[in-house]
This record gives sequence, structure tokens and C-alpha cells, in this order.
Amino acid sequence: MTPDLIDTLGHSTIQHGNGSDRVYLMELNDNDMPGLLPEINELAERENYGKIFAKVPAGWAETFLDDGFLTEALVPGFFRAEEDGHFMGKYLDPSRAEDPRQEEMDRILALANEASVRRSNAGADDYTVRRCTLDDCEVMAERYDDIFASYPFPVNDPAFLAETMDDNVAYFGAWQGEELAALASAEQYRRGGHVEMTDFLTVPEHRRQGLAGHLLAAMDRELRRRGLAVAYTIARALSAGMNITFARAGYRHAGTLINNTQICGNIESMQVWYKNLA
Repeated sequence: MTPDLIDTLGHSTIQHGNGSDRVYLMELNDNDMPGLLPEINELAERENYGKIFAKVPAGWAETFLDDGFLTEALVPGFFRAEEDGHFMGKYLDPSRAEDPRQEEMDRILALANEASVRRSNAGADDYTVRRCTLDDCEVMAERYDDIFASYPFPVNDPAFLAETMDDNVAYFGAWQGEELAALASAEQYRRGGHVEMTDFLTVPEHRRQGLAGHLLAAMDRELRRRGLAVAYTIARALSAGMNITFARAGYRHAGTLINNTQICGNIESMQVWYKNLA
């Protein structure tokens, strides 16, 4: 499946396509408002997308609410540690606003919240965690291609990994000897003062070693040193392991994005978690 297209509207960054069947306003530029909203709506209607998802500064939230958006998650101090961030959804397909797996999602979220009081990054003594370099891009792409049948971004393309590594993404890996066992990335939005912890992967034979937790701890330390104020993630709601990993690392739950993101061929609901790094 072809990843959705990353593009610009004015000075704002969007992603859209049939994969996640949505328009995603990734980064809103104030200079584009309020005219950006009609453009996004027109694009979504023209392409018959089922949802618009937007990360919105609190100062513009009322404008989006008046346009039919809902705040699905709220991250305090998301923008430059000064302004809250609203993760907002507008459902052009009303059936998409409900997830029949809600009961299972609630059960997993309860497990994660319970696990948050028992923090542990034990194990992984045989592994080395370090930041990835351009020399690692080929094997990184192979790992992503092996694990994800489809993904919102082309992480199975070495050229994409190299390009983003040179731009705003820090990739981290866990190695056992010469073997790459796990991966994750930190996508930095310096203008907004926040970073997304994402693209987690563990090779099946290396699971249950707590590698995601070790990668997350390393990224938290690195991004704190770089002066990013808030870290967050958008985790698969049905992944108990990932939600528990973030809860144990001191992240707080911000809300649920219903039927939001296509991963491995299915559109899934996602949980938003955040942590203050400052």
C-alpha cells in the first residue's frame, strides 16, 4: 500500500491519502488561519475522505470546534510549553466516529494505568542502545519492511530514513551484537517545542526483553538535553505492550483518537500519551 502524501497548504504541513482515509493537519501555521479550514474541508470532500485529524493550538481550538471538530485528546503545554495542544477530529463519515472494539481498548488502557505504578526497565543486559546513523538505514528499512505490511510513512525506504535523519528525526536502535533487534524514532518539531516518540519496532525473537522501554528512556534523555519541552506518542489502542511502555515511563494519557491511523492494512484507534521533559 502506498503511504499517504505529505504536502503543504500555504505554510502548513498536511498528510492525506486513501491509506488512512483522512486529511492530517500535522503542523498548523498561524499565518494560514482562518482560511486554512475551508481548504482542508474542500480537500477532504473532494477526495471523499472519512476523517480530518488536526493538531491545533488552543488559540484556534474554538474555530475548529465551530467547524464541527471534536477535541479527542488534550496535551498541556504542547506548543512551546506555553499553549495547550488539541488533537481534534472531524468525522465526515459518521460511522467512523465509533469503534466496536471500545471495550477491549478500555481494558488495555486500564492495564496501562495500573502498570504505571510499577515502573520497570529490567532486562536487556545483552543489548546496546544507541542513536542510528546513515550507515544503518539499509538494515533499518529491512526491519520495518519485515514487520509492517503497511505503515503511514515509508519507513521501509532507506532514502526516506536518510532524508528524515538529516532533517528532524533521531532514530534509535537496540543491537544484540551485530543484529538490529529494535527501533524507534523521535520526530522533533522545534518550532512547536515538542517531539513525537514513534516508529517502534521489535523483531519477534527479541520481544519480552523490555527493549521499547529502553529505547524510550534513551530518547527521553537525549531530547531533554536538546531542550524539547514535551514528548508525546500516538500509540495503537489495541497494543497493550506499547501503552504499558509509555505508562511505565511516566507518560500521562491525553485521550483517544477513534479510527485514526492505518497500520498493517487496518484503520485503528490510537491513544495519545505525553510527558513534560522540561
